[in-house]
Parts: sequence; C-alpha cells; structure tokens
Amino acid sequence: MRLIDLSVPIATGMPVYPGDPRVTVAPALSATDDGVNVLHLDMGSQSGTHVDAPFHIDDTLPTLDQLPLERFWGPAVVVDARGAGPRTPLGPSLFEGPPRAGTIVLVATGWSRHWGTDAYPAHPYLTPEAAELLVAAGIRTVGIDALSVDTTPADDFPAHRILCGAHAVIAENLTGLDPLLDAQSAGEPIEVSLLPLRLPAADGAPVRAVARVG
Repeated sequence: MRLIDLSVPIATGMPVYPGDPRVTVAPALSATDDGVNVLHLDMGSQSGTHVDAPFHIDDTLPTLDQLPLERFWGPAVVVDARGAGPRTPLGPSLFEGPPRAGTIVLVATGWSRHWGTDAYPAHPYLTPEAAELLVAAGIRTVGIDALSVDTTPADDFPAHRILCGAHAVIAENLTGLDPLLDAQSAGEPIEVSLLPLRLPAADGAPVRAVARVG
C-alpha cells in the first residue's frame, strides 16, 4: 500500500480562479521573537486543491457541513483525458461503462503540468451531457486536475449546476494523477480522501487530497 499526494502546495501568489481572493502566506509569529512559529494565511475557500459544495452555485443547495462524509472518501476510478487539447469539451464518450454508483470519478487531463503558467486557465472541461451521465450513473463526487469542471473564465457553469444540483461534490486543482492511471492499469485498487476543512455553512474548502493505492 502506498499514499500519493494529489494536492498543490499553498503559497503566496499561487494561481486562483479569476476574481477569487489572492493567496498570501506570511510569518505571524517567530520562534526567535515570540517563542513559537505561526503562519498567517489569507486565502479564499476555493484556493488550491479544494472541494465545491452544492451551495457554491445556489443558496438553496447543501453547504459543506450538510454533506455526508462519504462524499469525500471512497473508491476511485480515474478517467484518462490526457489527449485533450486546450479548451477541449469532454463528452459522455469519455466515461464508458459508466462508472459504478458511489465511486469517486477523477478526470485526468494532465493539465496540472501547466500549474503556475499562463496556459493553466485554457484547460479541457466537462460538457453538460457528461455531467448528466455521471449524475444518472449515481456518481456524487467528481474531481479534475484543472481549475474548473467548466471553462475558465465562464459566463455560466453548466457542469457545476448539474453536478451540484444532484448534491455532488466537485474537487478541482488536483495534481499528480498519472501514477493513479498506471496503478489502475495494473489492476491495483485506488481509494481517495478529499476531506475538507470543517467550515460551517461554507461553499467549499481547501483539501489535502490523498490517494491510497494497493
């Protein structure tokens, strides 16, 4: 059994969705002057590797703390979309099967290789039809190694609305999914943890996303 980190590091100036709060990490206390080291964190709820609660797109939908913990931890299937180019729509044909109900579906676009560059916002994205297929299959947790499951920037968020409307959780800005595809090809079981910070009435929260393989 091995653990694989699927999270980007939290750092000052890191990429954020257009319009979201910028991230700043700075010393607040130091062991030299104050006897302890403490960091001051200034960031939004959607910073870095994070999960969206349904409330993210609609005030009437469940907040983060209203969702069962099972949404954030369980067996995972990784879908290989690494051949998709910039701003390519990912349709239902990508999800042949479809995945088994209750499975966490991770979409590996390979776009995390562009993290911190101008190319990162030009990622592939889910079509409404793909989101509808996943919801109909009983999938309630979907992750992607990109800034959003919709286009960036966007005037509307159809994939978000379909998934969140079904009370699904969306994980974004994942990284390091290639080893999971290799493990899956080798027949190894994959389990993923996307447990968020416990923020009452929140739209989402940063996570330390981790996969357990084998």
